[in-house]
Amino acid sequence: MTGVEAALLRACQWLQSTEFATSIRESGYLYPAIEGSHVLALALSVGVVMWFDLRLAGLVWKQRPVSMVFLRLRPVMLVGFGIMFVTGALLFSARAPEAFQSFYFRTKMALLLLGGMNVALFHLTIDRRRAEWDALQPPPLPARLAGIVSLVLWFAIIAAGRIMAYNL
Repeated sequence: MTGVEAALLRACQWLQSTEFATSIRESGYLYPAIEGSHVLALALSVGVVMWFDLRLAGLVWKQRPVSMVFLRLRPVMLVGFGIMFVTGALLFSARAPEAFQSFYFRTKMALLLLGGMNVALFHLTIDRRRAEWDALQPPPLPARLAGIVSLVLWFAIIAAGRIMAYNL
């Protein structure tokens, strides 16, 4: 274990030992409620993201401009991701050292980073010219690829998260 990993593990141990994290972990109702909320927020946010990705891939809502689909779905995506982030952090705090040392947790975090990079790359490149291709069917190849990559990454993120949950 490197010095950085050891320091992060100590920080995880401290986090888990806090009264707040202990109360989550030891509650017969709070941990399951947070976990259930995390899964519901996942369904809300990623479920909606998948519809947008399918539109980018040119597979659904072909007659609707991408901008209209995005504007309609964005509020739901943002609320879902906000809830998912908060509940994920709460779940992590309750079992931080175990999660930190889990291969599946690290895989999930790496995949989330790749997903974020995919979103950033899309918005910094092809999406800047959306007015040129907004209603095209199919959308340009880079937009379709961004949607397909997002779908694959979200499948992998969810799989890693579910496997992690059953192995902690």
